[in-house]
Amino acid sequence: MYRLLFVVNEAAFFLSHRLPLAQAARQKGYEIHVATPKSTAVKRIRQEGFSYHSIPLNRQGRNPWKEIEGMMALYFLYRRLRPDLVHHVTLKPVLYGGIAARLACVPAVVNALTGLGFVFTAQGMGAETLRYFLNKIFRLAMGHCNSYVLFQNPDDRLLFIEAGTVPKEKTILIKGSGVDIQTYSPQPEPVVDVPVVVLASRMLWDKGVGEFVEAARILQTAGVKARFVLVGDTDPGNPAAVPQSMLKEWRDQGTVEWWGYCDNMPAILAGANIICLPSYREGLPKVLIEAAACGRPIVTTDMPGCREIVRHGKNGLLVSVRDSKELAQALRTLIKDSEMRQRMGQEGRALVVAEHSVDLINMQTINLYEKLLPKSLR
Repeated sequence: MYRLLFVVNEAAFFLSHRLPLAQAARQKGYEIHVATPKSTAVKRIRQEGFSYHSIPLNRQGRNPWKEIEGMMALYFLYRRLRPDLVHHVTLKPVLYGGIAARLACVPAVVNALTGLGFVFTAQGMGAETLRYFLNKIFRLAMGHCNSYVLFQNPDDRLLFIEAGTVPKEKTILIKGSGVDIQTYSPQPEPVVDVPVVVLASRMLWDKGVGEFVEAARILQTAGVKARFVLVGDTDPGNPAAVPQSMLKEWRDQGTVEWWGYCDNMPAILAGANIICLPSYREGLPKVLIEAAACGRPIVTTDMPGCREIVRHGKNGLLVSVRDSKELAQALRTLIKDSEMRQRMGQEGRALVVAEHSVDLINMQTINLYEKLLPKSLR
């Protein structure tokens, strides 16, 4: 029996994005272990019957000694547990876990970059300097002789290949974490006089929250009737977090509705007419795949990750990044044309069934495991 260890920087993220994969691997005979920082979501991981390991990995940590402590904790975990394969998910697990796995002689490694985060969307000399040094660390972390780097969109993959961070032959493209096409199924669009436009994500500036609010103002001033809804919490530890006070101010002004965090996305999507995510950059946003699976048209930016799920004019509209006026015009087009929304919703559903079902993504990922494991165990 192969021993597979997932290392993720948040237990909740493991549950939302990697739980079906872990379940599928267990059905294939893998012994599943999960390592995350402690949180209330750990209880669910244990209830699933997976072996859980706590690690001191702070997603927002900046203290160098604490960061080294996190990397060393992974090293000692790998030495003690002796996994056959470690699947690192998100930036810090890839960086620290990749180095620890090499030091601990882990037989096989998958490094999954689900998105490049704030440091790759930030502008200015400070961000450029940080990216330069991160590239050096990435080369070390991704240098395992029996490993793959898993990207969710071709732009991120090309960025790392052209920078010389990882050889092309050690990379693979798998489009996101997939969605359950039974849970996220097409629902009739709500019949309302005032269409509902939803942005569902963490409340971060680099998700395009500011542009969404400004587009709402533009359309309201022009007399366009629609409800503009923000769904999600702010993230105080993230440098790009929208302050809660700002969200409340927008809500009180009547510019947008802010519903906060919701754990029932099928219900949110069923009650929406249009889904919008004007993000600056993504790995592959799960909410857009879920929206398309539910037959909802999408407005998003023509940026890495976002454009992977939208065929412009087919199942949604692509707009320029950081352009509130163009965003407002695209939203206006869909708000005014219910037939276009219906047609785009049908196209989106077909795209997800063909390319993004969770069963397909799980199969592709487990095939990757099996490509690595024979070499590690012979």
